[in-house]
Amino acid sequence: MNRRELLKAALAIPFLPGVMTGAIGSTRAADGKLYARVRPGQAGWPSPAQWHELKRAVGGRLLQPQSPFTASKAACEEALKHIKNPFYIGDQPGLTQTSGWADAWVSRPSAYAVAAESAADVAAAVRFASKHRLRLVVKGGGHSYQGTSDAPDSLLIWTRHMNAITLHDHFVAHGCDGVQAPQPAVSVQAGAMWIDAYDAVTTHAGRYVQGGGCCTVGVAGLIQSGGFGSFSKRYGMAAAGLIEAEIVTADGDVRIANACTNPDLFWGIKGGGGGSLGVVTRVTLRTHALPEFFGAVFGAIKASSDAAYRALIAEAIRFYQSDLFNPHWGEQMRFRGDNVLHLAMVFQGLSQPQAQAVWQPFLDWVRASSDYTFVKPPQFLAMPAQHFWDAEYFRQHLPSAIVPDDRAGAPRNHMLWAGDHAEVGWFIHSYQSAWMPASLLHKENQAQLVDAIFASSREWDVEFHFNKGLAGAPPEAIAAARDIATNPQVLDAFALAIIAGNGAPAYPGMPGAHPDLPKARDEAAAVGRAMSALLKVAPNAGAYVSESNYFQHDWQRAFWGANYPRLAAVKRQYDPEGLFFVHHGVGSEAWSADGFTRLA
Repeated sequence: MNRRELLKAALAIPFLPGVMTGAIGSTRAADGKLYARVRPGQAGWPSPAQWHELKRAVGGRLLQPQSPFTASKAACEEALKHIKNPFYIGDQPGLTQTSGWADAWVSRPSAYAVAAESAADVAAAVRFASKHRLRLVVKGGGHSYQGTSDAPDSLLIWTRHMNAITLHDHFVAHGCDGVQAPQPAVSVQAGAMWIDAYDAVTTHAGRYVQGGGCCTVGVAGLIQSGGFGSFSKRYGMAAAGLIEAEIVTADGDVRIANACTNPDLFWGIKGGGGGSLGVVTRVTLRTHALPEFFGAVFGAIKASSDAAYRALIAEAIRFYQSDLFNPHWGEQMRFRGDNVLHLAMVFQGLSQPQAQAVWQPFLDWVRASSDYTFVKPPQFLAMPAQHFWDAEYFRQHLPSAIVPDDRAGAPRNHMLWAGDHAEVGWFIHSYQSAWMPASLLHKENQAQLVDAIFASSREWDVEFHFNKGLAGAPPEAIAAARDIATNPQVLDAFALAIIAGNGAPAYPGMPGAHPDLPKARDEAAAVGRAMSALLKVAPNAGAYVSESNYFQHDWQRAFWGANYPRLAAVKRQYDPEGLFFVHHGVGSEAWSADGFTRLA
């Protein structure tokens, strides 16, 4: 550790739960040893009788999860059949949506799991874990790239079956009568997926709720991470739409958190990271009127040379700044190493002819030169906004765009975007993100941004997710996001740059699954070089907690910036003993990497 890193570490110490004198008491147990959570077979591990007491307290819903790959031949065969079905994976308490990360973690079942159906079940599990010094894990959607919903030798609180959804015409948060005006909202339990929320709010009720882009992500987890969807450039971050939450804190109490009741906890839930402050069991989110249309633009353009590709990047950035840098447009441009620009954009509030008119000058520029070829011709799609998450509509009009849950008896509304299918079960080699400041779009700065994108693409493909930066969003969306815990850099970022590499599913015990670790390390090195090249124009860029580097060395600053000290104070208030631990979560500095031993 060099001098600068040492000073940074020293400055961080006052904010760490358990390090500041009197925050959580001694780091040592009564016998003088470092405080440690217990594992199966160790002294202090609950007896069968004590586990039976918990089982009785949760109505019999105590499980001993197993990976289907090691449970039985029949279970293994069933898993192999459905391992690219995220709905199947989500229904398995012993699996996670990501199978692991090279040199970081692999998906392994907890020792026990409470299949919670109520906040009371969650509270019973929290009290049991606290009493018996257990490592506690929470899983709803199970999408964490960082493995935060996975830990062997732990007690899992599994919220999959808590999926009720209630619509409100005139919702007022608890204790906010006379302070907040009634507003349309939706209450969603922690285990629901966004496809369920969109089906209820948009397909059936004709309203919009700001959630995630991937349909199978869990609602509660996304809110706690900040949360972006395809249309966040118009409606803002998902966490900023939170009106109220129900949460079980480390003392086992079921609390309401909103702007009028437990407001500090409410603020921390909004982007402070899942699994650090408590177990969120229900969220209530504001809903919005739908525009007439949602739509998308797809295409891919290949340049004939490096010089032509650099010119294409420059024109794409100029075009984005002049015509797309507004609330109508979101999603991605991918700058590939083979000199291909891949387009996968979405729009709202425009008709298909209007969207085509916006893009016509750029497409004319491309067609005017023999240096460019459309390897995927531009395609424009628009549909009534109410059908955007309507699986039946897509079955009839565009079946290739979705991947339905193919199991017998599966809900008909359960679908995944075909573009997200490659992520199901993946084994991550590397994943990094960075918020790109809007100042880079200024005319005098565009050339250096173009140079950085080109240099980065020589190492690895680079994606710009324009909907994951709030610069260009309406003032009210930016104002709402100022009151959440996410790094304030997001307010002035025009995009989140993502550079990542991955391999096929590689769950332990899965037949034929053998991660190629040398290849993964080579890819991780290339991703690192690509990000370093990009960050030459954004050297202090923060990162999005849910889509970030497992090995991020300055994660407190990167994920939360100046908000971290306040988050640490909320952690000390509501979880003084550090019951809730996740990798690179608030207060995790005070624990060993596996979350079992508190550090002196």
